[in-house]
Amino acid sequence: MAIECTVGDDGGDLQVSVAGRLCMGDVARLHNRLLKCLAEQPDSLLIRLDELYVDEPLSLAVFTAIARQAARWPGTPVLLCGPPPATRRLLRAPAYRRIPTFASATAAQAHLGEQKRMLPSLSDELIPVAGAARHARDLATDACLRWELSHLIAPASHITSELVSNVVDHAHTMMTVRLSLRPRYLNIAVRDGSPEEPSPLPPEQPPPHVAKGRGLLLVAAMANSWGCMPTVNGKVMWASLAR
Repeated sequence: MAIECTVGDDGGDLQVSVAGRLCMGDVARLHNRLLKCLAEQPDSLLIRLDELYVDEPLSLAVFTAIARQAARWPGTPVLLCGPPPATRRLLRAPAYRRIPTFASATAAQAHLGEQKRMLPSLSDELIPVAGAARHARDLATDACLRWELSHLIAPASHITSELVSNVVDHAHTMMTVRLSLRPRYLNIAVRDGSPEEPSPLPPEQPPPHVAKGRGLLLVAAMANSWGCMPTVNGKVMWASLAR
């Protein structure tokens, strides 16, 4: 890939420096790299473009795709910082105007400082055993009660349980369960150490055990949105419920 990405952690915020000449051949790998940054669920994602030059303007759509994913989950603000004049002119096109763009990372951080507020989250590390799903349901119930979202107890606990059961049944790795409260959504995420993405069974082909294997279909039915994203050493399954 002609494009180089350097990732740095700044106290909960992630800064990604994207440098080189961007063309369509770079888009898939850059998109995957930025998705892995989002999967870390940072407080914000600052994409530094100080040394980015664009050979094919359509390739800038990669940033629109990342901003759209961030809005669905994990609710992380995505900001573009310091593009050179030629790149900045391209980013003024209607397709990219919704992505906040700042003259520098310092200006972006100042903007975040004005808007940022601490949003609560609960998380726990679980081992892949039979009792993990029950523990996950308890964690989801606790989160909903703490945040006065009693109307979401049933779907949140069910979704969390199904995502954890998926790890127990298929990934067989340690997992991290995290529930986060965002301005519009209650976000649920289960991270495990297996890169293999799950594939829900089609409704017309029920498994031998009726409930077994249909968990992700139930998640899809209950959540406003859900999905799977790669991480550096595995994947994260996520779902969002409207508050």
